[in-house]
Amino acid sequence: MNRKTRAEERIEALDTSPEALAAAQVDAVRAERDEAVAKAEAERDGYLAALQRERAEFTNFRRRTADERQQERGLAGEDLIRKTLALADDFDRAIETRPADLADDAWADGIAAIDRKLRQLLESEGVTAVEAAPGTPFDPREHEAIVSVPGTGRAEGEIVEEVRRGYRLRDRLIRPALVAVAAAPDRAPDTTADPAADPTAGRGHGLVN
Repeated sequence: MNRKTRAEERIEALDTSPEALAAAQVDAVRAERDEAVAKAEAERDGYLAALQRERAEFTNFRRRTADERQQERGLAGEDLIRKTLALADDFDRAIETRPADLADDAWADGIAAIDRKLRQLLESEGVTAVEAAPGTPFDPREHEAIVSVPGTGRAEGEIVEEVRRGYRLRDRLIRPALVAVAAAPDRAPDTTADPAADPTAGRGHGLVN
């Protein structure tokens, strides 16, 4: 009796029926399909992530561009306001030095009306004057002292006179007010002291009596 080899035994054990072959083919097709689907999903996720990054970068770019454009407009607007303030200074000087005989002059009143319109225009753009009336305490954050005036009768550090107006643009100072500030009162020599109570009284500096 001839014994079969292991290879022959395995061959005989294989199911070579049409049904088994068809099932094997279906399993192979399913495996290929699942692999293809997994690969397609991975590629899809990669493309989606890249698209989301691109959208985020584009959104950030648009925001930065808008901020830079707004900042440039703000700087340009501030520069124009500074130039307008110089014109307002000229109006201040003209009105303050108006001769008394032009007090009721229609032309002078027209200049004053133009000045008021200019102030209204500045206020509509968020420009307000810094408080620097006489008696206002000096504030280095808003005022710039150009002279210290003694003998004014005011407390040291109080504003004596506003020389040039200062302005804020909304909540930011764009020009400090130029002011004259009261100096400390001079101290008169104390003549009521008892010379006997001063051990140095009657002695010369650096001299031997």
